[in-house]
Amino acid sequence: MKGINVVRWLLGGIVAGIVVWILEGLASMLYMEDMETAMQAHNLAVEMSAAAMILTLVVSLLSGLVLVFFYAAARPRFGPGPKTAVIVAVAFWIGGMLVSLLGYQMMGLFPAGMLFLWGIIGLVEMIIASLVGGWIYKEA
Repeated sequence: MKGINVVRWLLGGIVAGIVVWILEGLASMLYMEDMETAMQAHNLAVEMSAAAMILTLVVSLLSGLVLVFFYAAARPRFGPGPKTAVIVAVAFWIGGMLVSLLGYQMMGLFPAGMLFLWGIIGLVEMIIASLVGGWIYKEA
């Protein structure tokens, strides 16, 4: 069994992270008004500082790197290609985003409809990013 191709993992992960960041930025237009209303109801600010914007990019890059790392790790078991990328994306979404969304729901921070929309958007984002990152990743 060979090791992970680190160069292709980094390249695929960075591109996947950028895809997540761009898609999330575009998708936020769909729910920004609802989010602002929900945040104001809890006396929380919505404005994003430059540091917060940089943090969103860092988190997106980390997401992409983790997605492609798990894709590379899953390839020997499930084979290369889109099927494996989708399996990885769904597992990543369940373990990360779905758990967070359920936590938001339990705390009553955001309306259920908005959380449902976030979940669907997040799943689509993860699948697209995983497909792109998996397409870039190749074994050594």
